[in-house]
Amino acid sequence: MRILVVGGSGLIGAHVVDVLRGRGHAATTVARTAQPGVDHLLDVGSASIDGLRALLAGHDGVVYATRTEEQRPLPKPIYPEFRRDNVDPVVRLFTAARLEGLTRGVVMGSYYTYFDRLHPQWRLAERHTYIRCRLEQAREGRAAAGAGLPVAVLELPFVFGRAGDRLPNWAGPLDRWARSRTPLVAPTGGSAAASARSVAEVAVDALEQASGADIPVVDENLTWHDMFARIAAAVGRPRRVSRLPAGVARAALRLGGAAQALGRKESGVNPSYLADLLLTNLFIDPTSGRPLDPALRETFPTSPA
Repeated sequence: MRILVVGGSGLIGAHVVDVLRGRGHAATTVARTAQPGVDHLLDVGSASIDGLRALLAGHDGVVYATRTEEQRPLPKPIYPEFRRDNVDPVVRLFTAARLEGLTRGVVMGSYYTYFDRLHPQWRLAERHTYIRCRLEQAREGRAAAGAGLPVAVLELPFVFGRAGDRLPNWAGPLDRWARSRTPLVAPTGGSAAASARSVAEVAVDALEQASGADIPVVDENLTWHDMFARIAAAVGRPRRVSRLPAGVARAALRLGGAAQALGRKESGVNPSYLADLLLTNLFIDPTSGRPLDPALRETFPTSPA
């Protein structure tokens, strides 16, 4: 196969390229900024269908692996901007891919769409603009691709790992916290987690099988207590993690939501409802069984970068 990887210099995209080439496939990389190993510079967010067709010509499949920051506060209303960033580029990309005759695709999505299917009573799309746009991204991207171009959506949790200098966007604050003298506290709840390498392996499996499925990806399910303790151990400062009362967490998040509202701002995941997610075990079963520790140590090395 010959695969175009959009976001090929990012944490997940770089691992997808490595796995593709390791299995004997050809990979072409596209990114917004010049990096070693980037074949084409293009802002996919503003690219036209014709411009995308030129890049996709001669390829068998495409992977959309760009990153979205869901917690960045923006002036209200945020939906138009989130749609421009998350949905419209995917629709144009898969329209172009269909017109060029590609036969397989993968979108790196979010595990919130998995929990939306599992728990419709949580009203996630109604409460969180980011989740609404992730659902629209999958639905409208597949509609643009058409029946002859199956698109697998990988529903990703916390992803650990490193690709060159690329790390998860949440790694920096947690790294500084774990290295500091500040006490570690964790609320109840937790999250599924996976390594970037595992995500890449699943993505290439989906391409090889021309899968059009929704695929949740998980290596381990971690409580916040366990996650913070393992991060502290990884950086060489193991210590006790105290319990943060649920009421304190809820009050702090409600306060954050109120402050955003006063400033006429919103974020993709609404802090007023974030406690409902944060204090829940957002676990996925079954897990892959792959140990997460190697990726955790890559993300949080003993010696800081």
